[in-house]
Amino acid sequence: MAQHRFHKMHGLGNDFVIFDARNHDLALTGEQARALADRHRGIGCDQLVVMRPSAKADFAMQIFNQDGGEVSACGNATRCVVALAGRDVVIETGAGLLQGQLGDGEVSIDMGLPGLDWDAIPLAYPMDTLTMPVGWEDLTDPAAVSMGNPHVIFFVPDTHAVPLDRLGPLIENDPLFPERVNVNVAHLAEDGLHLRVWERGAGLTLACGTGACATAVAAIRRKLVTGPVAVHLPGGMLTIDWQPGGSVRMAGPATHVFTGEIDL
Repeated sequence: MAQHRFHKMHGLGNDFVIFDARNHDLALTGEQARALADRHRGIGCDQLVVMRPSAKADFAMQIFNQDGGEVSACGNATRCVVALAGRDVVIETGAGLLQGQLGDGEVSIDMGLPGLDWDAIPLAYPMDTLTMPVGWEDLTDPAAVSMGNPHVIFFVPDTHAVPLDRLGPLIENDPLFPERVNVNVAHLAEDGLHLRVWERGAGLTLACGTGACATAVAAIRRKLVTGPVAVHLPGGMLTIDWQPGGSVRMAGPATHVFTGEIDL
């Protein structure tokens, strides 16, 4: 049997199975990724990541969601692969080249420019992405931001009062979002933004790095906060900095849990 080595890692509880295929070939299907991500019959994770060779960066990163679908970006996974590489790196992703830096107990990522136009999200038709004239029950007037993957952000009085387990899949699959969407609910407190996320293809998650970035961008655009801002998720805190017209920077921990081998 061919055994393949993997690493189990997490960023604030958002967990990943990571295969390092920089020096050998590894072909994975969406069906295999879905089986590996199964928490009862597989290894269990929110996303599965494959590190691959790249001609224009230190390495490339392929990302599968829990449902087996591929996505272009994942902020927490990016911090984890930088930590696994053990040095400052440039990573090729479906969302472009991302720069990662190791810090004192944290990993910092330049997440690139946010997408703010309706067709960059993408939406099904033109509208203002800062205050969208749409709503689902009590969730109304959201903002939309692309961080290489689509996000819709609702600012609410109490994130825990939102039935995100019910409304999340409803909004994720609305025809307004041709590529589906990650659903963020946030409220502003004295210590920063508090955020819960329904992640496209994964469901409720302890943390979402691109969601934290998108929410901070939306809050700064609405002049609710200025960067850098602390974003508190169920799994812990990320620091997000953005100045209009510039790149988004995200800083937070990346934790290695264990290493194992599996016959694919």
